[in-house]
Amino acid sequence: MDHRIVLKEAFKVIGKVFKVSTKEGQELQQIPELWNTCNSDGTYEKICSIDSRQHILGICMDFEHDKKQFSYMIAIEDVNDLKDTGLETREIPASTWAVFTSVGPMPHAIQTVWQRIFQEWLPATDFKHGDAPEIEVYFPGDPSAQDYKCEVWIPVVKK
Repeated sequence: MDHRIVLKEAFKVIGKVFKVSTKEGQELQQIPELWNTCNSDGTYEKICSIDSRQHILGICMDFEHDKKQFSYMIAIEDVNDLKDTGLETREIPASTWAVFTSVGPMPHAIQTVWQRIFQEWLPATDFKHGDAPEIEVYFPGDPSAQDYKCEVWIPVVKK
């Protein structure tokens, strides 16, 4: 799989956090539903209005494997250290990331990239999953388009 390795310093994000279940693949349905809800209730617009220069992020973090759940955050990078927005802030630690491009309509295209990363790429490399959150980077455009591009950032460390 085509990828690039990126070193990124710690950074803050601001957005809305949701609990997601991994039982029986529920996250594959719940995450697209969260995006639909945020688009319809104004949350997405509120996050975008904070700083329109930032790309929208989908962040998988706070994994609770024993409870089969994690937190999913729809956010932007908080370059202005904002307060009193009614949204949550989190710090993403410095990490080395393997970055993969997804091309095609959401959510199928990105779900396929996720599957290939864990089933094909990670087992075939000298990397293992790192401790930082996993990040989806969504670029401007029509997410239902055949040529829509976004990225998946996986934290990695050498085995």
